[in-house]
Amino acid sequence: MNLKILHLVFLVATGIVLSAQGSSLRKIPLDQGWVFNPSDDPAFADVGLNDETWRPIRVDINWDAQGQKELIGYAWYRLRFSLPKEIRDADKLKEGVLLALGKVDDGDQVFLNGEFLGQNGRTFAPGTKPPEFRTGPWDLERVYRLAMDDPRIKWGQENLIAVRVANPNGAGGMHGKGSRFMRLVGLIDFVDFQSDMTPFTFQGNEVVKSFDLVNRSTSNAMTGTLIIEAKELVSGKKVIQNRKNIDIAPSERMTVNLQLGQREEACGISYQIVFKDGETCEYREESPYILTPPAPSSPRINGATLFGAKPGKPFLYTVAASGDRPMVFSASGLPDGLTINAQTGIITGTTPARGTYKVKITAKNAKGEAVRDLEIVSGDRLALTPPMGWNSWNCWGLAVNEEKVVASARNFVEKGLRDHGWTYINIDDGWEIAGASPDPKRDGDGNILVNNKFPDMARLGRRIHDLGLKFGIYSSPGPLTCGGYTGSYQHEQNDANSYASWGVDYLKYDWCSYRRIAKDTSLTELKKPYEVMRDALAKVDRDIVLSICQYGMGNVWEWGDSVGGQLWRTTNDIADTWESMSDIGFSQVDNAPYAKPGSWNDPDMLVIGWVGWGPNLHPTRLKPDEQDTHVSLWCLLSAPLLIGCDLTRLDPFTLNLITNDEVLAINQDSSGKQAYPKIKEGQIQVWVKDLHDGGNAVGIFNLGDAVTDFEVNFEDLGIKGQKKLRDLWRQKDIDLLKGKHSVRIAPHGVVLLKVI
Repeated sequence: MNLKILHLVFLVATGIVLSAQGSSLRKIPLDQGWVFNPSDDPAFADVGLNDETWRPIRVDINWDAQGQKELIGYAWYRLRFSLPKEIRDADKLKEGVLLALGKVDDGDQVFLNGEFLGQNGRTFAPGTKPPEFRTGPWDLERVYRLAMDDPRIKWGQENLIAVRVANPNGAGGMHGKGSRFMRLVGLIDFVDFQSDMTPFTFQGNEVVKSFDLVNRSTSNAMTGTLIIEAKELVSGKKVIQNRKNIDIAPSERMTVNLQLGQREEACGISYQIVFKDGETCEYREESPYILTPPAPSSPRINGATLFGAKPGKPFLYTVAASGDRPMVFSASGLPDGLTINAQTGIITGTTPARGTYKVKITAKNAKGEAVRDLEIVSGDRLALTPPMGWNSWNCWGLAVNEEKVVASARNFVEKGLRDHGWTYINIDDGWEIAGASPDPKRDGDGNILVNNKFPDMARLGRRIHDLGLKFGIYSSPGPLTCGGYTGSYQHEQNDANSYASWGVDYLKYDWCSYRRIAKDTSLTELKKPYEVMRDALAKVDRDIVLSICQYGMGNVWEWGDSVGGQLWRTTNDIADTWESMSDIGFSQVDNAPYAKPGSWNDPDMLVIGWVGWGPNLHPTRLKPDEQDTHVSLWCLLSAPLLIGCDLTRLDPFTLNLITNDEVLAINQDSSGKQAYPKIKEGQIQVWVKDLHDGGNAVGIFNLGDAVTDFEVNFEDLGIKGQKKLRDLWRQKDIDLLKGKHSVRIAPHGVVLLKVI
């Protein structure tokens, strides 16, 4: 039976720890001995092929890191290994064999002893040349299950694995440490801790969860002991210690209930099953918590205090104000041509002549009044603070449609995100007509065509604007987008005109297939497509923010501003893992001098909430403390904040995470400066950001796997004199003693402070 075990793949990715005794789970490691050929031929799957001239290659890191950075297209990996039949003969369950091949970027086909085994990715036909293929889940483990008597397995003989890898863009190849092996199936492979897909809930301030433990075997009972332990990560206080005998029949389940009480820090929780034969299976997770107090019922004006627009263009700015509704808004000092809606706080009209206009915003409700200054700068620069919004890619991928976009816009309003400064609703790839024939790519006048998921883009733009939000869209300077849809190549002005007619406010412009067009990777060629789109956007009667997405090639932060970009990706795509997020976030150092109002380094979108790159979603694999670190670091970096999750499934923890106005104010600070790491001691890093009011934001990060105590001396950060100190996540003032402050930080956690 040729079956890909999707549930095992996900469990491996989210925290299952497997250990066993005895021969039933003995495994053959497959991490060493691979060879590589950076070309494509169906014969590369054949057992008899002589691969002695192929180059050795590592499979724990991608091929870019091994001298193949320019390889776009197909390449092959091969491995020969022995499979002793004594392993099979000693097995008791006879349930089958697992073949695990780690992660593959982006898509792959797998052959065992010359026979096709399976694939990840679509449109993966032999002989296909990039970028016509569309690849699959690059960040999930490839795990296959085979029957014991599968003829593709050669017991007691040499076996051959051949992997054909497709890479249309960016990094490519097999990667991931220690995750390639072949072993026999054991009872542990039938355990399904559905906790990974069951979020914690809050009953009042109490953290609770109820989930099913499922026996996926159709023939073997799951008998043993379930041990549940929970303790606070920082304090070490035990919250739960429980043992329970289990006997779950084949294909049956039992319900596990968890009550953690009121929490202000994460609990580390382990669920361990000890089977009668000595095998063990353990699932680990961490509970969420609520640090930030709710916003008051009286008005509080949030969001950016600085807003840029171009003279004579349509103007849209929404006052972000939390508090009870109804609320009445007013604005004194508004220039001619702009008006404010007293009920919604939406300012519209036509941007006035060049200059800086100082406006005083007032918001009133039955509980009180708030007043705040706003500077409107009419000139050449947009996005004077980092854009804050939502992008469809990290949740819906190519499965995005109008209904999902509208639902996200409504949730910005209904769940209060708009009241905290979240503004943009951006459609990523998948709205265009597919680029491959026989579908038409454009109409007779060369205008871009939308697919049936987006029947009326202008109507969608109006619906978003009516909510006081802004509308973003996606394209590529190449003939095709990353997903294989029609790009803008040689139709840049057509597309800019279409975007303007639809009311688009933001364009993400993704390198993708332009790699086929560029003559080389010289600076001239890297700049060219963005200069063309810059000039096209300059001719339309609309402000459209240009987001350059080309993964940091050519040190884009040094020249992105000159080609019309307001933000530019500095890295390859982010994934919802600590390794990916931390590697990206803590590497944003050399680009810091280039961050300023209207020019932002973009380390990619936020991977919090329910994500999955469509259509199947899962809760982020980042633990709660890692999510605190993610948001804190991006705010210190003055990074664009683009939520990438399903907004219809926001849980209280995630909502709390993205509605803390004091944290978001660090991101939106009008100075536009990016933080620098000032201290690196062991696993501790301290990052400091200068603020417009003369204060500093300080992030103390623990990159290690254990709770760590640290004392920060503010003079070591260049901050002298007795200062006021505030914990931004808890929104509490702290006593500062002699210029020093001691903290205890959770693994992969953060303490975020403001010093003034």
